[in-house]
Amino acid sequence: MMDRLPEKIIVNSSSYIDSNVGLTPYYWGYHTCPAGHKYGPAARDHYFIHYIMKGKGIFQLNKDTYSLMAGQGFLISPNDICYYRADEDDPWVYTFWGFNGIDAAQYLNRAQLNSANPIFTHTYDDQLAQLIDKMIHLSTIIQSRDIMFTGLLFQLLSILIENSSGEIKSEHTKELYVKKAIDYIHRNYSNKTSIHEIANFVGLDRKYLSTVFKNISGVSPQEYLVNYRINKACELMTNPALSIGDIARSIGYDDPFLFSKVFKKIKGCSPRNFRNSL
Repeated sequence: MMDRLPEKIIVNSSSYIDSNVGLTPYYWGYHTCPAGHKYGPAARDHYFIHYIMKGKGIFQLNKDTYSLMAGQGFLISPNDICYYRADEDDPWVYTFWGFNGIDAAQYLNRAQLNSANPIFTHTYDDQLAQLIDKMIHLSTIIQSRDIMFTGLLFQLLSILIENSSGEIKSEHTKELYVKKAIDYIHRNYSNKTSIHEIANFVGLDRKYLSTVFKNISGVSPQEYLVNYRINKACELMTNPALSIGDIARSIGYDDPFLFSKVFKKIKGCSPRNFRNSL
């Protein structure tokens, strides 16, 4: 299929671009690079994935330089300043996707791709060949191109997620996942938040997230969530307008008796006694 393609193809999404929806495709392309073809250093305002089908070259990001060849790819995240260059003797042939959306980072995290881990490897197989063939034919679709484009982008991300090892190799990346989990807890502690929901948001298996979280922070995600809720409850105790039940509901406990039990376990006294001691 590769030998039948012209030197360069670009297919744009036919829809109005709105990065506030879950996943928005911008464009897809295919390029047989001339010798020494280069880009940057520069940044983009959206996500940009390259998959190398032939040839070799270099990719630079965050002061790291990667030598990449056929069967590898790289992610450029919004505002990442990067540089890449095709080899002089064996230049790249690659396909690329530009996209954005409020859920894009979540899907990429599930594939363990981000600014700290921008490189992936996937053998060029029938699955990718069929996906690229469908992308080429998008140019013939007008009225529903954006819908089909989005579906094919989901297929690409699904391939990358299934291809990921399921294990985070970089310590810096582990810290990013833990930070993301903590940020989620801070924003959602007042809801009925579960560790399963946190893991889904971060894009990791629940058990694996718990292991990484405890290794980095010293406590499990559940312990962190409970302690954060109880500390927030202590802050609310200073507001005389709030009853114990009000405070319980404000931090995600519908049952005041369960709240009192957890509070006493953490603080060593009941919520009422704690409030009286203030």
